[in-house]
Amino acid sequence: MKLVVQRVSNASVEVENEIVGQIDEGLMVLVGFGENDTEKEADYLAKKLVKLRIFQDENGRMNKSVKDIGGKLLLVPQFTLYAHTKKNRPSFHRALAPDQATVLFDYFASKCGEDIEVETGEFGAYMKVNLLNNGPVTILLEKEFD
Repeated sequence: MKLVVQRVSNASVEVENEIVGQIDEGLMVLVGFGENDTEKEADYLAKKLVKLRIFQDENGRMNKSVKDIGGKLLLVPQFTLYAHTKKNRPSFHRALAPDQATVLFDYFASKCGEDIEVETGEFGAYMKVNLLNNGPVTILLEKEFD
């Protein structure tokens, strides 16, 4: 499982000219699932994401989590995080099948939603993602269990 985490001042996802998810200060997260991912990886990264201390404290140090600042999450499904790029045309055979990934994405969003408010993009849709990266701060989180 892979997450591309971006600290944002605001972010939104649009599908067919309609905003389907929108946040102010918080984290915009691209979420990708590999062919062997399960709820175990989702549980681990949901806890990690909500506790990740990448927001500034009163001393200007990255010492607060999105939960600490009262921020929100915008989760965007992104199977292309599992692109295999040995050749010039990417292959996505390492990504989890769409029917399984949809279920796991919903599960991951619900786990994150236990601790913080969550908005999402739309799985399988052509999405336009807008964001104002704050910092910029962008972090890659990955977890694979054997």
